[in-house]
Amino acid sequence: MKKILSMVCITIFYISQLQSQTIENPNYGLKSHETLQITRVENTPSHTTLYLSVENKINDGYFCADKNIFIIYPDGTRSKLISSKGIPVCPDSHKFKAVGEKLSFELTFPSLKPSIQWIDLLEDCSDNCFSFYGVCLNKSLNKKIDEATDLAGNNEQAKALVGFTDLAASLGKENTGMTGLIYVSIIKLAKETGNAAKAAEWYSKLKSSNIPGRDLYIKNLNSIGIMY
Repeated sequence: MKKILSMVCITIFYISQLQSQTIENPNYGLKSHETLQITRVENTPSHTTLYLSVENKINDGYFCADKNIFIIYPDGTRSKLISSKGIPVCPDSHKFKAVGEKLSFELTFPSLKPSIQWIDLLEDCSDNCFSFYGVCLNKSLNKKIDEATDLAGNNEQAKALVGFTDLAASLGKENTGMTGLIYVSIIKLAKETGNAAKAAEWYSKLKSSNIPGRDLYIKNLNSIGIMY
């Protein structure tokens, strides 16, 4: 009997481990606030917690989180915030004491649906709401995006362009939420390396696609003077 109970406990432990996942510094396509970051996503069988931080850039700055915050799934369904920690609920707010001060906080939701590769995070409020589009929950894809991004950060734009182009070719349907980030990266890198033809080609691909958030990505490119 003890042996059977032990095996049951071990099985439950491994099932729990398989259903639990932690993503450090996930990549994303677009966000609303320049200094707002998702530093970690922890998913367990009982709940999902997103860890965020925001840095104050102005005198007398403040920040709060509305109670109406949602995870948006690829199929459009919503998962509502259960609780928050480390941040006031609007209209109460955290008053920053200095420029450069950082506030770290947590947002907890019901456990993610199985096999989800990306999500959006949206605050549904009336003013200055925050949002993240195309938050990547695929560890392997996050690593590849990090590698290509690091190349660009090390002034190896040509190699980074190859890396992102290869990523675009390998994306499956389950990762369409990341397509916008990868297309935009290709367009920007092509422009930076003087390859206007390639930048225009991928801008056209973005414009004619039906990827999630397409119009937002185009608007973002247009805001920095990229338009073909």
